[in-house]
Amino acid sequence: MTRTVVRGGLVVTAAEEVHADVLVENGRVEALATPGSQQWAAERVIDATGKYVVPGGVDAHTHMEFPFGGTASCDTFETGTKAAAWGGTTTIIDFAVQSKGAALREGLDAWHAKADGRCAIDYAFHMIVSDVNESTLKEMDGLVGEGVTSFKLFMAYPGVFYSDDGQILRAMQRAGDNGGLIMMHAENGIAIDVLVQQALERGQADPRYHGEVRKALLEAEATHRAIKLAQVAGAPLYVVHVSAREAVAELTRARNEGLPVFGETCPQYLFLSTDNLAEPGFEGAKYVCSTPLRPKEHQAALWHGLRSNDLQVVSTDHCPFCFSGQKELGRGDFSKIPNGMPGVEHRMDLLHQAVVDGHLTRRRWIEIACATPARMFGLYPKKGTIAPGSDADLVVYDPHAEQTVSAATHHMNVDYSAYEGRRLTGRVETVLSRGEPVITAREFTGRDGHGAYTPRGTCQYLN
Repeated sequence: MTRTVVRGGLVVTAAEEVHADVLVENGRVEALATPGSQQWAAERVIDATGKYVVPGGVDAHTHMEFPFGGTASCDTFETGTKAAAWGGTTTIIDFAVQSKGAALREGLDAWHAKADGRCAIDYAFHMIVSDVNESTLKEMDGLVGEGVTSFKLFMAYPGVFYSDDGQILRAMQRAGDNGGLIMMHAENGIAIDVLVQQALERGQADPRYHGEVRKALLEAEATHRAIKLAQVAGAPLYVVHVSAREAVAELTRARNEGLPVFGETCPQYLFLSTDNLAEPGFEGAKYVCSTPLRPKEHQAALWHGLRSNDLQVVSTDHCPFCFSGQKELGRGDFSKIPNGMPGVEHRMDLLHQAVVDGHLTRRRWIEIACATPARMFGLYPKKGTIAPGSDADLVVYDPHAEQTVSAATHHMNVDYSAYEGRRLTGRVETVLSRGEPVITAREFTGRDGHGAYTPRGTCQYLN
């Protein structure tokens, strides 16, 4: 394998910022040294002068080829992992899905088949549990033992993924025993379905009503209920895609009580709002996701939660559906719009913009996008940092380059951008995955199948 030296950059990790040369050998970081102090011989030298060298991003929430509402998300593992690489993400954790009446193993095997030999970057899996029963609970133990250590449950989507409180409690108890981490989609789906039906009966069918019926109070109520169930079970809890300030308040209260409760938010909640859902015509359908976008005043609570560590991770919930032919399934009935948005390519850049705008420090940027997701899901320090022995997942990042986000230039397999026309400062220049160049000076130089399945340990954020 080629020996590589990345010279002269500002190495930024969650722990420190230091000007250093980085030596890469056999796919791992071999050493760091003061710039110019070591005359390392190498076949490949990357000049990072004036730029940052940061760990490859870890996106802990993606949905490639995800079935939903009679269709499926339009990024494959091939297209989605290439797009992730373009955006400086070198590891994704996708969600394998258990079908009702089927075994967890059957769902996991299906996702392995979708991803094997097709990924440009490394990947791992969470397991969506949609049928909690004795057999499923036993299977959870085995999956933890082989590196699938997190299980997602839904308080939303009755008749599809929904679990009732008794099922949730049993799964939490099992996770408390086997070391797994329960991930929760916290919305009161039973109540939401009533509000959906009432809205449609009133003729309120446009996309903006998606945000109005999925009320912030019903996210907060479900978050509170999930926290209390986890407390009863004696298990840690990770709440996904937190969007509402009332839900942040529930997490903050639990953490102030010393409970092992964690929260994730996503760029769409930090940068977009119900103003987008209300765009004229049917344009708002592009922004339909769940939890939904909230009014802009919720954003301050999310930024504060990220700074205070009441929210620990920013993932994308990347689940793209094309506007043409997929989002359009919900014309005349917002409840039929496939829920999900594209984002895997722009997470690192949007969060760097938050550094530019003063919301985050550089180290916190790396903490919430790289280090903490790696620790939360048992990948650290293999992933999420730059240190001797870590995988050489490195991004040379130009903090001064300017770009304009557009569907015309992005690499995701979706026909619109949620951030169309947005100007950002900062851009990925070169990406190494386990020492191999995937993006080289803004050109794709990777290959399908380079990405390796990566079994995970249990949550390290509790240690």
